[in-house]
Amino acid sequence: MMLSGHTNRAVFVDRDGTLAPDVNYCLRPDDFILFSEVPDAIRMLNDAGFKVIVITNQSGIARGYFTEETLTNIHQKLKDELGKNGAHIDAIYYCPHHPDDKCQCRKPGTLLFKRAAEDMEVDLSQSFVIGDRDVDMKAGKAVGAKTILVTTGPDKDTSLAEYPDYVASDLLEAIRWIGVES
Repeated sequence: MMLSGHTNRAVFVDRDGTLAPDVNYCLRPDDFILFSEVPDAIRMLNDAGFKVIVITNQSGIARGYFTEETLTNIHQKLKDELGKNGAHIDAIYYCPHHPDDKCQCRKPGTLLFKRAAEDMEVDLSQSFVIGDRDVDMKAGKAVGAKTILVTTGPDKDTSLAEYPDYVASDLLEAIRWIGVES
């Protein structure tokens, strides 16, 4: 089933462990390297009319490991690498808070998803959340989206409290399950 032209649909994607290896507090743009299938997968989503939105927890800012400027530079590298391959991210939302802050924007909190949906006129019930951790699945379920767990993260855990709608080996398999083909 090919899905296209639905600008009210989005694929919300986690960053670390989903788009790139989780290097435990990515401190420098040089440490950020996309998985090989990611540019093609994102381009396929773009071509199918999905908005692609990154939602990421970045507590390294609150912990003092890196600055928001460093994070901006890492995200610019992400955009540049995708751009070289004809792909793009529509938006990036991040939580800079420490887990102890108990904010609503840190996944599994849903504030960033709701903010992105409002900003970009996205129908959450017609959208998907792809990530490598339980917090991604919990957030996706909480906003009414379909959830896909990718096993590219460090945990490779498929025995989660919030069972995903699908388990994929990587982002490319995940978007094929959504119904997007090249």
